[in-house]
Amino acid sequence: MATTADIRNGLCIEFNDDIFQIIEFQHAQVGRGAAHVKTKIRSMTTARVLEYTFTSGHKINEVRIERRKFQFLYADEMGYNFMNNDTFDQVSIDEKLISSPKLLKEGMEVDILFHAEKETPLTLEMPQYVVMQITYTEPGLRGDTATNTLKPATVESGAEVRVPLFVGEGDFIKIDTASGAYMERVKQ
Repeated sequence: MATTADIRNGLCIEFNDDIFQIIEFQHAQVGRGAAHVKTKIRSMTTARVLEYTFTSGHKINEVRIERRKFQFLYADEMGYNFMNNDTFDQVSIDEKLISSPKLLKEGMEVDILFHAEKETPLTLEMPQYVVMQITYTEPGLRGDTATNTLKPATVESGAEVRVPLFVGEGDFIKIDTASGAYMERVKQ
């Protein structure tokens, strides 16, 4: 059992029957009143961000979270299946725990955060960028590099990404997994 004096950025706590990670905090003493700690916390299950103020000395339950490397295998009706590269154990993850499931491709390495005591997966963290090949897009015209016009393109995982007009079928592109946006064309 920890107190508000143990609060730090990145700490995971159990709060309101959910697990939250502290994004930022500020300790404040107002006049003659009791001290308090203002926090910004993010739910590990829903990714919702809340602001909450704890009074000084408030007891909090610290949760131990483990980050493990997994490799994406395939998706089926049970969910998305991953394999631990060290133990070869397989785990199935529900789609709601993945921020951008359309950008997963076979063999991709991801981090899965586990609740250490319960051994349950909490969330999946994708790499910041992925490189994928365009499987279908309308052909662009020569000289269409001056404008910021975008066209839809389908990548090898089946996701649709908006790309500039000069990008063609068979090109490799870098995609930001947080927003699903085109970053740049990559030479392969």
